[in-house]
Amino acid sequence: MSKIHVTIIQPTKIKVDQEYEHIIIPGVDGDFGVSPEHTPFITKIRSGVLQLFTGSKTEKYAIHDGFVTVENNTVKIVCDTIEKENEINAKRAKSSKERAEKRLKSSESDINFRRAELSLKRALIRLSLGSS
Repeated sequence: MSKIHVTIIQPTKIKVDQEYEHIIIPGVDGDFGVSPEHTPFITKIRSGVLQLFTGSKTEKYAIHDGFVTVENNTVKIVCDTIEKENEINAKRAKSSKERAEKRLKSSESDINFRRAELSLKRALIRLSLGSS
């Protein structure tokens, strides 16, 4: 079976650089799959769960914001943050979730609600992956 080469780059390092049979990426317009011989394209990604498949094995990552290019059986993802499910600190994610919820409920005028919403979303993604 043919495979696609996946490279995932975050600001400080290359996190993944190997071949997979299929991947599912959280795109800004919804999750989408990429298999060998996929049509070339480029798009933004949103925070969500990235899934990489090889045989019966599935690797899952919490991924946060960036973009992806697909061309010639090569997928390159550049993102702000990516964490494998076993790297997620559930206690820290729960604390982050609680802080974000508290900020969103606050009536203070200096609260950056957009930032709090994004923080809450990232924490919920981490918690969902950490509990799977």
